[in-house]
Order: sequence, then C-alpha cells, then structure tokens
Amino acid sequence: MKLYEYEAKQLFSLYNIPVPEYGLARTPEEAREITERLGGKSVLKAQVLVAGRGKAGGIKFAESPQEAYELAKELLGMEIKGEKVNSLLISKIVSIDRELYLSIVIDRSVGAASILASSEGGIDIEELAAKSPEKIIRVYVDPLVGLKPYHVRRITESINLSDEQKKVLQDIILSLYRLFVEFDCELAEINPLAVDKEGKLVPVDAKVIIDDNALFRRKEFAERVSAELSEFELEAKKYGFSYVELDGDIGIIGNGAGLTMATMDVVKLYGGKPANFLDIGGGARA
Repeated sequence: MKLYEYEAKQLFSLYNIPVPEYGLARTPEEAREITERLGGKSVLKAQVLVAGRGKAGGIKFAESPQEAYELAKELLGMEIKGEKVNSLLISKIVSIDRELYLSIVIDRSVGAASILASSEGGIDIEELAAKSPEKIIRVYVDPLVGLKPYHVRRITESINLSDEQKKVLQDIILSLYRLFVEFDCELAEINPLAVDKEGKLVPVDAKVIIDDNALFRRKEFAERVSAELSEFELEAKKYGFSYVELDGDIGIIGNGAGLTMATMDVVKLYGGKPANFLDIGGGARA
C-alpha cells in the first residue's frame, strides 16, 4: 500500500526524522491560511499516489498567501495520470544547496533489506542505477542480524559531508530503518534528502510503501484502503481476487495476471473498452 506524502511525513515525525513545517489543505482557503502560518511563502504539492506529479504540474510555488489560494484553486480537482487531486501538502520552502538520496527497500533476490544512498538526489534512482551504478552506495542488512554501526558508517563515510552532517545522517538512517521494520515497509524513501543553505539535512520528499499483507496490524491505513475501494472491489478483496474497476463496458475475467493483461490489450486493440481487471489467481484446471 502506497502512502500519500503527508502520511509518510507523519511517520517520519513519529520517528524524529526532521521534515519541513507543513500542513494539509483540502480547500483554497486552507492553503492560504497555512501559507500565512508558514511565513507567507510555500510550496503546494498535489497529494496523489502516481509518480511524476512534478512534470505533470502538480507542484507549485507560492510567493504569497493569496497566490497560494489561486494555485490551490488550480490544483484541487485536477487529474494527474487519471488520479484526482483532493488534497494538497502545503510546505515551507527549503533553500536547497545540494541533494542526496536515501532509501531502504526489500531486495527479494537476496532476502534482505537494501539501504541505498547517493550523493545525487532528486532523480529517478533506477535511471541513476542504469547510467551510473558506481554513484549508488548499496548496503544489505540481514534481517536476523539487523542494522549495525558498520552498516551506517559505510554509508556516511561514502558521502562528502561534514562531521556534524554525518552524525545527522546517521540518526536519519537509524530512524528510517526502525520505521521500515516496525511498519512492515516494502520501501521507505527520501528523495531528495536536501542539504540546505545553512548546512542542515532536510527530507524534502517522502515515500513509504507498506506490505499489504501487514495491513491487519495497521488498521488506520487498512480503513483508508477500504474507503477507496468500490463495492465490487471490496467484494473481490474478500475472496482474494485481484479486481480493478475501469470505465469500459466489456467484462474481463482472466486466469493469471499475464493472461488478464493480454486479454485487455487485445480488447483495446479491436476498439473495445474493458470494464474491469479481474484475475482469479491462476492455476485453473478446467
């Protein structure tokens, strides 16, 4: 389950990871009020779960409370890659000097958590890994051993920072790992982890994905999932089916995700519009 940025930052605050001051706005009036509270300037960030919101126009900078109000009117209700914007994160603007990258992700190929760090942040980590893999520091953490000081030192000593900044980075890594483990995460990412003009490390953006299989332990998020599902999607979920409601008029039932996707592609190729994606799980014998 993907969390919205504001939800991820709430978790960061819970684990004492410093984030810029922010507020959540669901109306233009709230955006104006929050911007006033932040000192008159702010960045407005559309709260959607799809990637690429910046390039899609989902991030705007306001130089005054009134401008925040006008920008919020534009952003609220817009669609970004098919997802409607219902809320905005209104954040204090960070004066960025340089950008770093930090994340923890489950690497199923080795059965361990992988901590990734780079002195180049604010970009797609997969793109960086493909073009310049030597710029990424990768540390594997055995779940039976846990995070140790030598893991953290390998990262902090590989990035050009002052001793004080390394200490802060160490604390952020330790806190992020605790969050990652205790909230059953598949991913916990800070991109970028900014170094501001005063030399402070500031997580500008936050991304957290929680393992769906652990949602029974996180009722606050499980309830949100249920609230966002349609009646049919909820019913399918009860029986363990993968079902997504679409806006077409041709029902699709498939035996395995690959076959279901291929069937949908063929339907669209011949001018049809699928009404749903329904994978009954594979393994059918008749």
